[in-house]
This record gives sequence, structure tokens and C-alpha cells, in this order.
Amino acid sequence: MSTAPDSEPREPKPALVFDDPLDQQSSDDTDRGWGERTDSGGGAADLRRFLDEKPPHHL
Repeated sequence: MSTAPDSEPREPKPALVFDDPLDQQSSDDTDRGWGERTDSGGGAADLRRFLDEKPPHHL
């Protein structure tokens, strides 16, 4: 029985991180992606947004 190390190098194991995840800012902590639209195209843009965001039961 041989106790020699493997000849192929192994990939290093990922390091365990014990930081507090609540100390880090997540994408949910920002206002980005919450439906703000930068275009102000007037009434046509408002109608388009209304039709895009209308629930399916409001036909």
C-alpha cells in the first residue's frame, strides 16, 4: 500500500466565509429595479405602462 500523494494537482477547496451576510448590501437594498422608468413620453407612455402592468383579471 502506497502513501504517496496523488500525482494530479487537486483544485483548492472554496474557503468558508463566516462574515455576517446582513452587514453586506444586497440588490434588494437599493431602489434599482423597482419599476422606475426614466422616459417621460407623456400620455402615450402612461397608457403603455398601464397596459403593461395591468393585472390579467382586469380585461
